[in-house]
Amino acid sequence: MTDEDPVSRYTVRSVAKAFRLLSMVAEAPAEGVTLSEVSQHMGMSKSAAYGLVRTLLDADYLYAREPGPRYCLGTALVWLGDIASRRLPLRDITAPILARLSQQTGLTIRVARVDDGHPVFINRVDAVGAVRFHTPLGVRELPHTSAAGKAILAALPDAEVERIAAECGLPRRTRKTITEVPALLADITVARRRGYAIDDEEDFEGVFCVAAAFFDHDGGCAGALSATGIKVDLPAWRIEELGRMVRAGADEVTGLLGGRPRDREV
Repeated sequence: MTDEDPVSRYTVRSVAKAFRLLSMVAEAPAEGVTLSEVSQHMGMSKSAAYGLVRTLLDADYLYAREPGPRYCLGTALVWLGDIASRRLPLRDITAPILARLSQQTGLTIRVARVDDGHPVFINRVDAVGAVRFHTPLGVRELPHTSAAGKAILAALPDAEVERIAAECGLPRRTRKTITEVPALLADITVARRRGYAIDDEEDFEGVFCVAAAFFDHDGGCAGALSATGIKVDLPAWRIEELGRMVRAGADEVTGLLGGRPRDREV
């Protein structure tokens, strides 16, 4: 690029050099690069290279690994990556987690976002060979019949749960559906303690779900992950195992959203 090039007139050369150095470090081996390597790659003296490196060190875009030192990418870039990931749609952020959980559990894994305390499922992954359920996406579902709905309610204060229950009326879907507010509050109290909710044939006969809520950077419930399968002589230990797996997946989503898992009751 020459000085006559119209693009170069608007290029801040020191910034361009910093980006060039960061690209070099990103492509280098995990152990990082030395000052001599920076100097040679950038075509500048060691003193000039050190000034550039020092600037990036002070801003946490690089860090120095001893002995050496050798320079590696710093935590500021990780933070920028986290910020960027939060701008992705929830469907895209959670897709790899859904695929992994489906493979691990052999069940259908779904993710729901929150709509005034109700779950709205936005993506699903069916395990190979698993029974496929008719569960349309993008539909606002009842909050008290599904595990995802109850996981979302468990993240809310009891007064808010009572308001939502009064608005939806707690209609019955199966003989096991919870239709009374005190019973619903008791059920989600247990869900808060263990970190996941259970739908024990409450939405469809013969079908069970376990679900856990995830949280955004403001600490609010952003949605829930759920695992769905056929309940055929399913032992209690398997439900607990699945609950822990789904809860771990939800906690992972929370981390990607820049939040942190809620403290659970003991």
